[in-house]
Amino acid sequence: MKYLFLMFLMNLLHQYAGKSLRRDGSSLKSFEGIKNEIAGYTNIAKAIIDLAVHGKAQNRSYERLAVFADTIGPRLSGSKNLEEGIKYMFNVLKKDGLENVHLEPVKVPHWERGEEFAVMLEPRNHSIALLGLGSSIATPPEGITAEVIVVASFDELHKRAQEAKGKIVVYNEPFISYGETVQYRLQGAVEAAKVGAVASLIRSIASFSIHSPHTGEQSYQPDVPQIPTACISVEDAEMMSRMSLRGTKIVVHLRMGAKTYPDSLSFNTVAEIVGSKYPEQENISNFDIVMESDEGTFKPSGLGFTGSAAARDIVKEIMTLLQPINATDVYDTADGTDISYWMRDGVPGASLHSDINKYFWFHHSQGDTMTVQDPNQMNLCAAVWTVVSYVIADMEDMLPR
Repeated sequence: MKYLFLMFLMNLLHQYAGKSLRRDGSSLKSFEGIKNEIAGYTNIAKAIIDLAVHGKAQNRSYERLAVFADTIGPRLSGSKNLEEGIKYMFNVLKKDGLENVHLEPVKVPHWERGEEFAVMLEPRNHSIALLGLGSSIATPPEGITAEVIVVASFDELHKRAQEAKGKIVVYNEPFISYGETVQYRLQGAVEAAKVGAVASLIRSIASFSIHSPHTGEQSYQPDVPQIPTACISVEDAEMMSRMSLRGTKIVVHLRMGAKTYPDSLSFNTVAEIVGSKYPEQENISNFDIVMESDEGTFKPSGLGFTGSAAARDIVKEIMTLLQPINATDVYDTADGTDISYWMRDGVPGASLHSDINKYFWFHHSQGDTMTVQDPNQMNLCAAVWTVVSYVIADMEDMLPR
């Protein structure tokens, strides 16, 4: 599950790019002065940690997420569930008393998976677990029945290009890392289409599997024919690979009802906590830092950070306040698709760094449910974000650019 924390706080991004500024316009503190100021938040940080981990807020993030996930369900772009989820969060934010809660209209892609079905017909009858990849086209209504060619890499596909024409390409690429292996999900259909394949089935980008397909986005190219594409389980991909290596002929029937609709109207949900000391600094361009958690909410060890060396030194000092829960590390870069645009324009960014050993067991699969969530670990994550957000927002000096 994915949680986006955007702090629309008090930094004059364009006017003061490249330098830090005191919120009241006076001269800056020395770094020693900043360290002393941060040390002054020790008791507040402990109180936040106690509240989130042991006190009245214990398990609150878990319980609220559970109500949301159980009530609304998956929220694919352009879907009715997404619309219901936006309404739900709008009402919750209003009820919680945040200021300036409003919706900003935006167009979003609208693709529906439709009914899906795949079965191996030769050498035996076997139902294949699959999930269509985002923006895939449909098969013809009668489906596609074709022989399979199994490859372990794009290089192998290109070397065997003559064999692939008119066949279903099955990629059985090994999982190395998400960043490297996801290229098969993103580009697998295009590369298969270039050699004349009629469909592509990609081994799920997962480090562990219990016969569970993992979906995600894929991309077509304007000058390459579009073919249906889906992910299949690691187990099915490996089985067909073993069969192929033994010289066994494999035939699969694939039927997909995917459809892309015109972009749908949706909304960004925006809420503010107006500053108590400088409420006039509320323009949305006055960012202090942007934060994202896109790799689960497992046991946190610290934050990834992108920003100037001076800002990094300040964040390192802030993270010392999280010593009671041993989440003090600051890693080289912040990761997050949603905050990348702000970081590109010079806004400091932070992302939660947690134990993701099991993240890709569930990522983009139907197993990504509340059962995966650990309330105790979520309490720790909530404590990290709250302490960091509070201190950065409350400090006299803005984070340097």
